[in-house]
Amino acid sequence: MPRLLALLLPLLLTQCSTTRFYTQAAAGQWEIQRKARPIEKVLADPATPAPLKTKLQLIQEIRAYAQNTLHLPAEKQYHRYSDLQRKHLVWVVFAAPEFSLKPHTWRYPFLGELSYRGWFKEKNATALADQLRSRGLDVFVAQVDAYSTLGVFSDPVLNTFIHLPPRDLAELLFHELTHQRLYLPDDTNFNEALATAVARHATRRWLADTLRTRELTAYNREDRILTDFIHELTHTRAALEKTYTQTHLTSDARRLAKATAFTDLRHRADHLNRKHGGTLKIDKWFAQPVNNARLNSIATYYDLVPAIDHLLIHHCQGNLDTLLDLLQTTRHLTPAERLTWLQSQTNLTPRQAPASQSASTKPPPAPATH
Repeated sequence: MPRLLALLLPLLLTQCSTTRFYTQAAAGQWEIQRKARPIEKVLADPATPAPLKTKLQLIQEIRAYAQNTLHLPAEKQYHRYSDLQRKHLVWVVFAAPEFSLKPHTWRYPFLGELSYRGWFKEKNATALADQLRSRGLDVFVAQVDAYSTLGVFSDPVLNTFIHLPPRDLAELLFHELTHQRLYLPDDTNFNEALATAVARHATRRWLADTLRTRELTAYNREDRILTDFIHELTHTRAALEKTYTQTHLTSDARRLAKATAFTDLRHRADHLNRKHGGTLKIDKWFAQPVNNARLNSIATYYDLVPAIDHLLIHHCQGNLDTLLDLLQTTRHLTPAERLTWLQSQTNLTPRQAPASQSASTKPPPAPATH
């Protein structure tokens, strides 16, 4: 999710385009806060639709579970509801060179180099995407429905994600609250993998503890599908990395190999769809560009998850507090040093060392089920 701690810093910057970016970001954050109403008032309002009341009551349940059982910092979060009267919160631009998986980055005050640019208006994201494409870069624009301000603000519940099924709603809140519990500067691959791993574990625990057996079964099935699809994306990234490092290849040869890798990915995704009974929305997933930038936006969230899962299960006996306290001790390490530490602790080799980058969104990496 976007790390927009720098939303209120436009005066620190002088370039016109940069000032424009921070001005719109500050205005967007102000809109969220300005439209937020206490959930208690929304629930008491006779004009509030019954389905919305049900979801807001569920939010209160999830928030209490996060705070009391998971010991995540939910006390000051998600007490208000903000209806932005649009489908998505922000539009986030990712970019990468045509023949490299190293992300294009932007520099932000306090946060350093991050691999995204988020806009509260789609037209601004589209304009930046077009500009980057004109420079020969691969570009992906993600629609983002939630983000965390890491405790700078009291984040409200938004209409952009309130519609999610209970298990997805719980996972989203657990993910964002994990960032508030532990977030290490300049290491987004670690931060996002940690939040992903913790949220998945916490969601299973919440579903089991609240006797949502049917939803737990569905969640576990979707997780198996996700794991299969991530495996296919990892296979494609490995093939592309091999291609991009072959310096003897001409640009046309690399371009052909790249197209072939994505065609092969589509074939394997279709096979995966048949394996799961044709329930995946393959066509919808591939309707958006599949390129280096999109692969980067997904890998950020999952490359280090196996290592963190291993730590949680084998070193921390499934205890989230123990895991988070252990990882807190790595705060003084650089991303490369932290990766080496993870490898030494788990004997697992993440596919790619975390670069100095960030991902501003968590686009669904696997085609959703019908």
